[in-house]
Amino acid sequence: MKSIFRDYPLKSYNTFNIEASSKYFITCGNIKELREILDSQIVEEHPLLVLGGGSNVLFMGDYQGVVIYPELKGKKIIQENSNKVRIKVGCGEDWDSFVEYCVENGYGGIENLSGIPGRVGAVPIQNIGAYGVEAQESIVSVESLEIESGQKVNFKREECQFGYRDSIFKHHYKNKYIITSVIFELSKNPDLVMNYGDLQERITNQAEKNLKTVRDIILQVRNEKLPAPEKLGNAGSFFKNPIIEREKLESLTETYDELPYYNLGDSQYKIPAGWLIEECGWKEKSYGEAGVYQDQALIIVNYGEASGKEIYGLSQKIKKDVQNKFGIELEREVKVVTSN
Repeated sequence: MKSIFRDYPLKSYNTFNIEASSKYFITCGNIKELREILDSQIVEEHPLLVLGGGSNVLFMGDYQGVVIYPELKGKKIIQENSNKVRIKVGCGEDWDSFVEYCVENGYGGIENLSGIPGRVGAVPIQNIGAYGVEAQESIVSVESLEIESGQKVNFKREECQFGYRDSIFKHHYKNKYIITSVIFELSKNPDLVMNYGDLQERITNQAEKNLKTVRDIILQVRNEKLPAPEKLGNAGSFFKNPIIEREKLESLTETYDELPYYNLGDSQYKIPAGWLIEECGWKEKSYGEAGVYQDQALIIVNYGEASGKEIYGLSQKIKKDVQNKFGIELEREVKVVTSN
């Protein structure tokens, strides 16, 4: 149901638990209502922000524009055979609840993405990934509305230009489309991905190795490493793991022989950003009410009443130190939302 609010508080709509508000806050439950909103004078006269679970945004202050909060729900099997199933999922569905549904029904492909907060509409924008799996591997297509015209536009997987925590929706099509649903293709005979990080050792000791086993282990690992946002405000990994070339890696390992890295092929290597940050001495350090989490240096947390500017300031200091020490520029995963 469409509802319009003025000067609406956003603290419960961002996992950093930042005190902020939006000039307008509009909810909608279907395509018709969304089109009406996009065609309204309010949207024409103000900047626009589409907000889902708020698990990847940092508000720098009150937002002097329109926040659209799509609540398009539902999931539907649109194609199925003995090996595969295609499911259309509304943008407003909770991501982890959808993963749980797939695991319970024996649909494999996204179980490694268990426990990631947020809604389905954000999944293709960010190309979320964890434990050796990325969302793009299961996405068939993305359905959207063009903001300017209100017309439906369907993007096939290859048109989304997926990359590491990246897609065309973050660049060329930024602020041009609102994702309304995503179609996933999942396997009824999945190959479990268990050779990444903490998974391999833990799953070896399990009598049964199936989708539920993988999901349970991943939820256990995430709970051990990541603070619950309702207890300690955060947005998960604040920075991307940087990717460097072979020449840069060889130069670094001459000085830092314990530098961890993952070979991506084509002379490219992924470096854990958390390791770089910890080596710069930032783990457990604070900056006002913001700080670096004690169990994982990749996570910036709100210890109480931190402002968005405090958290952003801390991230700037971390970026500077990593650049000075390693010659590597960290890139934020978190979307910074300015006040206007």
